Amino acid sequence: MRVLFLVHDFLPAHPSGTEVYTGAVALRLAERGHDVRIFATEKDIGRTHLALEERRWQGLVVHELVNNLFYRDFRETWDFPPAEAAFARVLDEFRPEVVHVMHLLYLSAGCVEAVHRRGIPLFFTLHDFWLQCARFGQRLHPDGGRCDTIDFARCGTCLARFKFAQSDLERRAGRALAGVRRATGLDLADAARAAGERLRRRGGSEWEPPAPEEAAEFAARARERDAELRRRVLPCIRRFFAPSRFLRARFVEWGLPEEQIETLAYGLELEPFRGFRREPAGVLRIAFLGTLAPHKGPHLLLDAFARLPSELRARASLTLHGPTHHFSEYVARLERQARALGARLSGAVARELVPAVLAATDLLVVPSVWYENSPFAIHEARATRTPVLVSDLGGMAELVEDGRDGWRFRVGDAGHLAEHLERVLRDPGSLARLAFGAPEKDVRTSAAELEERYAAALARPTDAR
Repeated sequence: MRVLFLVHDFLPAHPSGTEVYTGAVALRLAERGHDVRIFATEKDIGRTHLALEERRWQGLVVHELVNNLFYRDFRETWDFPPAEAAFARVLDEFRPEVVHVMHLLYLSAGCVEAVHRRGIPLFFTLHDFWLQCARFGQRLHPDGGRCDTIDFARCGTCLARFKFAQSDLERRAGRALAGVRRATGLDLADAARAAGERLRRRGGSEWEPPAPEEAAEFAARARERDAELRRRVLPCIRRFFAPSRFLRARFVEWGLPEEQIETLAYGLELEPFRGFRREPAGVLRIAFLGTLAPHKGPHLLLDAFARLPSELRARASLTLHGPTHHFSEYVARLERQARALGARLSGAVARELVPAVLAATDLLVVPSVWYENSPFAIHEARATRTPVLVSDLGGMAELVEDGRDGWRFRVGDAGHLAEHLERVLRDPGSLARLAFGAPEKDVRTSAAELEERYAAALARPTDAR
């Protein structure tokens, strides 16, 4: 069958969990004989805004729409007709039999409606809370608090300060850079991004509450967005998939009918982990693996490590693995903390090197403070039987059972995290006594599960579910 995946970003430039899973399952479906393509966006100020280009990734055709976020209104963050028009062109050219949405960020609710109008079965894997939360689907407020409930008044104070589009100056610069690239082939985008980052640092990044009238305006917009996504997206989807029970429960609370959403755990590409062997060391190696961002909580790990007695810190090494260019001020703070503690930031880790990083890790810490769905770092740790210490929140807590795969600590509590680290350092044998659970699910199994659901949908073309 012809299958088209719709996703906000894609590989190789964006090696995060959603993109990695999309690529892996797409390759395995192609391996099973299906014609699989990807439709994705890319922000690249050195290329023409809204250009639709075709490239290849590991043999798969990728239709890539350049979206440089030249939005004129907040509404375009979720209802963007140019994205729908570009997607419709690919629908009519490729004529997929099944479309599977992995994410709609940088795209449009109209993409879903375009599929539905053509009578094509449509599936949607929920990787985060984007349908509920316009701020990247994280349900985190810029004041640092987690949004445990959907409160539109609180959304208004968040979105009024949310930089959802490029400024007029950034638009003009982007158009100029694209023109230089077309005329000369010279790509100045990286230099421009670096300059922009320096200007943002000078301007400061602290959140300030908006004026009440501005907050009220964006509260109304958040309410409008919520109502329209429910009305326009939900009726078009044959079935939603949630990779964790936690995420499924939050969407049922939001209003998704229970029969329309199925828990379908991620499968992991296990081939790189075959023959895995842990390398011994003279100290207990503690690590963080992920984006160095506030919502991922690496600062909590450094704070907890700092609370340990110096003689215990001497028995351990601490390494933070992750890209350093996304949150420069925050990363600079992490670097200062790490230097003071004898820890280090090692930079981004290529996908193919993850097994080697885990081979040099005795305890992986996942201290996220947001509602993680089903973090790939935990799946990869379980595939290598690497003990994990995780926040007791969301899909993290669901994946880790105390005393089996590792342990859980109170989310956001550096003191409680330090207590766990101290216990392990005083009794390193506790790591070897962990039992671990069933083997990780292979992405080949994921591909077979999706194939089965696609085939069932094609066999019942008039069935709305």
